[in-house]
Amino acid sequence: MRTITLLLISLFVSTGIFADDSLDKQTYVYSVKDGDSLRLDKYSRKNEAITEAGPCIIFMFGGGFAGGKRDDKGYIHYFRQLVLKGYNVISIDYRLGMKNIGDGTQMDPMRFAVSLNNSISMAVEDLFDATTFVVNHADEWNIQKNAIITNGSSAGAIAVLHGEYEICNKTKLTERLPENFNYAGTIAFAGAIFSTNGDLKWQTLPSPIQMFHGDADSNVPYDKIEMYRIGFYGSKHIAAQLDNMNTPYYFYKVENAAHEIAGKPMSDNLSEICSFIDKLVLEKKQLMINSDAKEIGKPEMKKDFDLQDYIKSNFGG
Repeated sequence: MRTITLLLISLFVSTGIFADDSLDKQTYVYSVKDGDSLRLDKYSRKNEAITEAGPCIIFMFGGGFAGGKRDDKGYIHYFRQLVLKGYNVISIDYRLGMKNIGDGTQMDPMRFAVSLNNSISMAVEDLFDATTFVVNHADEWNIQKNAIITNGSSAGAIAVLHGEYEICNKTKLTERLPENFNYAGTIAFAGAIFSTNGDLKWQTLPSPIQMFHGDADSNVPYDKIEMYRIGFYGSKHIAAQLDNMNTPYYFYKVENAAHEIAGKPMSDNLSEICSFIDKLVLEKKQLMINSDAKEIGKPEMKKDFDLQDYIKSNFGG
């Protein structure tokens, strides 16, 4: 019965109503969990026959693991630009573990840590299941299996960074992926890695990672925040670790910027994103790139946050 169900899932496709002169969008159900159908949208050039397999970007939306949607109209221009650059784009659903958590007024740090950890695990599980679905259809969709890149915004950025971290540490979740699979690269807009076991430890070197982050972000830590064995490690901290490991990465720091960096790279930094993909991912150049940007004349923002500040920023407590 399970085999039949999965077969039916894989065959379900809908083109839906999608008014765009340059993009073709097809929607597939990649999994059914807790009675909910998880879907992905595959974007490609309209009316163009693709004969050669190309790189694929799997995108995860933001929303604090409580909201957001894969086909938010705010993402479509970004997807279009990537498709026109020659990349396949797939935007996925994932389960929202924080959706029914409330407004956060009673959210103590330990409850936050447990809820966040569970939510991330659910999202990464769904990412891995969607990835396996993509790999299984790669030949049909003209996708290079060794050139699949993850990309996320905010909560989605946290999930894709965790995905690579799970692979590097060969956790049980990675059993959901094809054998010996790894992403070709990871792109995170205001992301971080959450740990309940102290500082991050990478058993193997990750694939190239690109991170965009503002140093005044009160939603997702730019550097790190620690309490006992619980830690939330942002782009600055991850970049320092990658530097120490002498492995390729691209860190784009925006001084005096807050959580808007979860979205701005999609409109302002397409050239940097494509450069990362072309040079570090596809050409496998051994580069460590650090870029700083700062808006002139902007008032200085608060940059010193504790865990309770992040809880309040995300849940209004």
